[in-house]
Amino acid sequence: MKIVVDAFGGDNAPKEIIEGVLLGIQRHPEVDFILTGDKEKIEAELAGRNLDKIEIVHAPKVITNDDVPTEAIRKMEDSSLVKAFDILKTRDDVDAMISAGSTGAILTGAIMKIGRIKGITRPALAPVLPTKVSNKDVLLCDSGANIDCKPINLYHFALMASAYYSILYGVSKPKVGLLNVGVEEHKGNDLTREAYALMKNSDLNFVGNVEAREYMSGNIDVMIAEGFAGNVLLKASEGAVMAVLSLLKKSIKSHLSSKIGALFMSKTFKELKGRMDVLGKHGGSPFLGVKKLVMKNHGSCGRENIASSIEQAILLHNNKLIEKIENALSKTGDES
Repeated sequence: MKIVVDAFGGDNAPKEIIEGVLLGIQRHPEVDFILTGDKEKIEAELAGRNLDKIEIVHAPKVITNDDVPTEAIRKMEDSSLVKAFDILKTRDDVDAMISAGSTGAILTGAIMKIGRIKGITRPALAPVLPTKVSNKDVLLCDSGANIDCKPINLYHFALMASAYYSILYGVSKPKVGLLNVGVEEHKGNDLTREAYALMKNSDLNFVGNVEAREYMSGNIDVMIAEGFAGNVLLKASEGAVMAVLSLLKKSIKSHLSSKIGALFMSKTFKELKGRMDVLGKHGGSPFLGVKKLVMKNHGSCGRENIASSIEQAILLHNNKLIEKIENALSKTGDES
């Protein structure tokens, strides 16, 4: 397997990206890597390292969050991100791509350069999130890649996310819920009601509407949402978790007895922190619905996140995620 990595995508590039690739090489010596970006700077970071598993492709420019995605992908041909896409598109020996760069630019590049799976009109992001049940996570699809959706898009999100979840956790028929303002079938707007009907009459293991407060309950495996609502849910959840942890920390520091108790609970707190750090466990999220694996990492990710994303890319490649999505579509007749 060979993976191309945008070495200059993300807030901590290129150092953390390159260190993550080196961790990936340690853990998977059978995999080769291509790094795109300023060759001189990449070589400086790799000074004294074994470069047998790494190929460097020079790309002096960087696409930032301030650039207009469509214009950047079309005009910045010598950027690290566009070079990575071109390599993924044109080289048959390259199986996946990883970038922590601009989400909009990566989505645009995935569609313009790689192309959609036949029958899919909207690729989607599906991050892995924790639940209150130990050792059980939930996929949120879509989390912001698509703001205006049609019912068929939500149905396709469910098909793709189910295939993705089945590979990650070995569950053949994941439980799929639809984000809505109530659990009753008639609740919601035209979009959710029509999407409900499509999922209800499909081969999906559809459990119905799910309210936002229940998506981390552990009762469902996949939460389907229109991108606007999904992103709001994701960001609100992140904010709530951060607020609770901050209040807990302040409360512990406010009393001597709490400080003493915290010493005895240090293992518990460490386990809780690890449980909430699902990003560290799974790295990035694939853009579901494109013809090759395109992994999107959080912009502020570090080396462990990149290494985890490499692990996930290998898992999804070896278990033929793209083929599973194509097979799911073929059963619905939507692959035209």
